[in-house]
Amino acid sequence: MHTVSGGEVAGILVAVFWAILVSFLAVALARLAQTLKATTKLVADVTDQAVPLLAEASTAVRSAQTQIDRVDAIASDVQEVTSNASALSTTVASTFGGPLVKVAAFGYGVRRALGGRKDDVPAKASRRTVIVGRTVSRRSSRGKRD
Repeated sequence: MHTVSGGEVAGILVAVFWAILVSFLAVALARLAQTLKATTKLVADVTDQAVPLLAEASTAVRSAQTQIDRVDAIASDVQEVTSNASALSTTVASTFGGPLVKVAAFGYGVRRALGGRKDDVPAKASRRTVIVGRTVSRRSSRGKRD
């Protein structure tokens, strides 16, 4: 019969430990390989979807730039029209403003001269006294003008 020494038992335990360790490492590496395959597939799918999206985004940006250029051109045209309208209103005001004021003043003077002075004087308002809930009119001592 063959007896097993302590060194042989220790050697067998180390060998079993290494076998278990290698098994765990093999399982971990297999799972890591599956994870890397899934990640590679995910990246490929994202790339396949991202390329058309980037192309569409590029087209949208170009279209937006075209629209911005058009709006800029319209804004500059509006600014030019505004400055032209301002210059025109200044010219009209300086050309016709003074003479129109003079004609209006002349017409007022003619009306006043022909109409007499009585029409320009406002009539005196009658005096009123308020007595709880009703109004009583009193005539002034000079009488009311017609």
